Amino acid sequence: MAANMPLIVMFLVYLAGMVLIGFVAWRRTTNFDDYILGGRKLGPTVTALSAGASDMSGWLLMGLPGAMYLGGVSEAWIGIGLIIGAWVNWRVVAGPLRVYTEHTGNALTLPDYFTNRFEDGSRVLRIFSALVILVFFAVYCASGMVAGARLFESVFGMTYGSALFWGASVTVLYTFVGGFLAVSWTDVAQGSLMLFALLLAPVLTIMHTGGWELTVETIRSVDPSLLEWTRTAAGPMSGIAMASLIAWGLGYFGQPHILARFMAADSVRTIPAARRIGMGWMILCLVGSLSIGLFGIAYFAAHPEVAGPVEANSERVFITLVEVLFNPWVAGILLSAILAAVMSTLSSQLLVCSSVLSEDFYRGFIRKQAGQRELVWVGRLAVLLVALVAIGIGWDPDSKVLGLVAYAWAGFGAAFGPVVLLSLFWKRMTRNGALAGMLLGAGTVLLWKEVVVNRMGSEVYEIIPGFIVATVAIVVVSLLGRGPSREMQARHEQVHAALGEHGY
Repeated sequence: MAANMPLIVMFLVYLAGMVLIGFVAWRRTTNFDDYILGGRKLGPTVTALSAGASDMSGWLLMGLPGAMYLGGVSEAWIGIGLIIGAWVNWRVVAGPLRVYTEHTGNALTLPDYFTNRFEDGSRVLRIFSALVILVFFAVYCASGMVAGARLFESVFGMTYGSALFWGASVTVLYTFVGGFLAVSWTDVAQGSLMLFALLLAPVLTIMHTGGWELTVETIRSVDPSLLEWTRTAAGPMSGIAMASLIAWGLGYFGQPHILARFMAADSVRTIPAARRIGMGWMILCLVGSLSIGLFGIAYFAAHPEVAGPVEANSERVFITLVEVLFNPWVAGILLSAILAAVMSTLSSQLLVCSSVLSEDFYRGFIRKQAGQRELVWVGRLAVLLVALVAIGIGWDPDSKVLGLVAYAWAGFGAAFGPVVLLSLFWKRMTRNGALAGMLLGAGTVLLWKEVVVNRMGSEVYEIIPGFIVATVAIVVVSLLGRGPSREMQARHEQVHAALGEHGY
């Protein structure tokens, strides 16, 4: 314990700092709009780092390096797909969504936006989209809690169950207290820490492995296929497998916790600067994450005496490298980056679930006249409820972070991605088309994953058929049904006239 004391001290200092930010944000949270979207006051830097940090969860420092460690360079196609998808999301979706949500009743959530965008008096869109968010975010939140549990196991020597509980507690605390402002402010600190860790760790790893040339030769001696873009340790990489990795980029258009950052920007004029900051941060982080997994192959091949934890679970490659290579004080800071990645995404997801339960269910169906203070407290209680469900899902110690993320990412991407894209740019789209897209997109992901992938062994990532089916359903059902009202079409044209003034 004495040897780990500096690491534990730095870890606890970081945790205390995040909770302090939460209490400061408490004093700035005066109404429900502040709690859910920060009053739409985020500048470009906060918007960019908050969107990035809430996107890049614990999988960035655990799941992705672990995949690279096992599969080699071919796993980098995930990173390429994510970079393309994120850039298109910033360039095509961010500005229009910011303007459109303001013109549709100042919508605070995606279900709220869908309801107002399609004048859905039946509120069936609100109900179904809210259910999709709760189901897939419960899985997504579980992935973050599993990543946090792995870290607490390593740092504090806890059992998995205790680590799962305590790892989730700090995130739940500052989200419960401070809401969106706390989440966004901590995202800036956490995003900066993640970048620092992801740039420093691979550099030190390659130095301790003997430099670039020796590192490459060591990896080649382990398995030459680890350095090939179109081969894995199991054999040649099929075009379908490559397309499935790149298809991760499709998921961006439907992620509620990322889209919420676009909705919260102080102005559409903020978006271009935020895009440049956010994409620069993302590219550096992904390169660092993939490098950790690749260089880790060489390091642990040269030092098999410390490779035990990684051989047991490849997702521990970053944790083990940091513990072995760095001074305990520095290790405490770098391992805090994992918790930063977990906390930034988990808090965003908890907040979106909170907004759905409070805005879309409680105020939408139970107490339409609920006051601002009442809604804030309902939102806080919803954070606790969703956290408990996620802990239950993640209770299995054999849970894999990347596997849980992949499932939830595909679910959101297929259910919401086509609906968001077409709702922003196609004025002929109807309420029934949106509903068909959500139903068939989410249903296809669930069916494909459970039957085609798990039972038949298909390499096709479930987001691909889900996205295609949802898009076709939206177009066909919209064209077969009665067109949107004149008022809806007029508002669409008004939004795009406003966007034209800003270069969209």
